[in-house]
Amino acid sequence: MWELTGPGGEHGWLFGTIHMLPRAADWRSKDIDRALASADMIVLEIADIENTGAMGTVFNELAQTPGQPPLSERVDPSVRPALQKLYAETKAQDATFASLETWAAALTLAQLANKTSDSDHGIDLALVKAAPGKPRAELEGTRKQLGIFDSLPEKEQRDLLNAALRDNRGEADEVQLAEAWRKGDMVLIGKETRSGILADPELRKALYSDRNAAWIVQIEEMLRKGHRPFVAVGAAHLAADDGIPALMQKRGWTVRRVQ
Repeated sequence: MWELTGPGGEHGWLFGTIHMLPRAADWRSKDIDRALASADMIVLEIADIENTGAMGTVFNELAQTPGQPPLSERVDPSVRPALQKLYAETKAQDATFASLETWAAALTLAQLANKTSDSDHGIDLALVKAAPGKPRAELEGTRKQLGIFDSLPEKEQRDLLNAALRDNRGEADEVQLAEAWRKGDMVLIGKETRSGILADPELRKALYSDRNAAWIVQIEEMLRKGHRPFVAVGAAHLAADDGIPALMQKRGWTVRRVQ
């Protein structure tokens, strides 16, 4: 967690979450509780995070285009064995993805491959449950967030699909990432911003750097309007030189890590 302050008395917080965990985590602390009590709003990537039905509706609306090529033809030959292995493990097949656009197939496969973690244990959801009644705002919302994937050129969508198959994490990798989050190891988390799908420069720009740049404009606007936002986003967005704390500091805000 980082504290943000400005020359005009502006005050807010940045909190790094992890969206999925194998089990519920003990994430509360005195510093977090004080910040939540002082904040006048919680700001999430998606405000209505509990409404998985609405998220699914938007996903299906954006993801479906009949007549897609077989998924096994949309992946590079080098990763076809990984796709077939995943098919065997999950009982999926090419027909499962017959009408799914490539980006949507990539996200679906990543979810199918994740056997250890669950969004029900994610810290974003735990946070809103810990502060019932606290006003919420969002930086993107489901439609805008999925729209980023939907607007990728087909080449980049296929790069996303290939990277998702190459980066098929095992249980040990998921545990390591969860442990890095628990310890607040931003060096290791920062490495995540240049690995897997984010190792691709175009995907990193669209899915990481551009989003961070858009988010800080919104955060600054909230601060300058006198709000005291508790901004909770995936911890990777707070890491690296183009993470939100570094960007805010470059723009003249005082940024202090408090946990």
